[in-house]
Amino acid sequence: MSLEAFMVSNNSANNDHVPSVWGSEIEKERHRRIKLSIAAYAYEVHSDSIMSDSEFDNLALQINEVLVTGNQLLDKFFVEEFSPYTGQWIHKHPDKPGLEKLYQKFYVKKKKGKLK
Repeated sequence: MSLEAFMVSNNSANNDHVPSVWGSEIEKERHRRIKLSIAAYAYEVHSDSIMSDSEFDNLALQINEVLVTGNQLLDKFFVEEFSPYTGQWIHKHPDKPGLEKLYQKFYVKKKKGKLK
């Protein structure tokens, strides 16, 4: 399953209670922050571009760092450290082990599968 598939679920007969697209502004902001953080982490730590520069820049400009998402630690991080003009902020991210886990799960294994 890709990160996008994780973030957007299909309504099925068994999952009618799950929205087909995350709807609230908070959910959308969480999605943007996660996706951008993984991309910045992949590039800055692993020298791996998992999205184009223009896609990264466009997504970074959509981040609303003052929106409270319910995760106090990350909300504070985005207010104090995030800049849409660079990916260097990722080096101060409070959950780099979590980013590594998501990077490995959704991007590294996917690439390895394509090489077979």
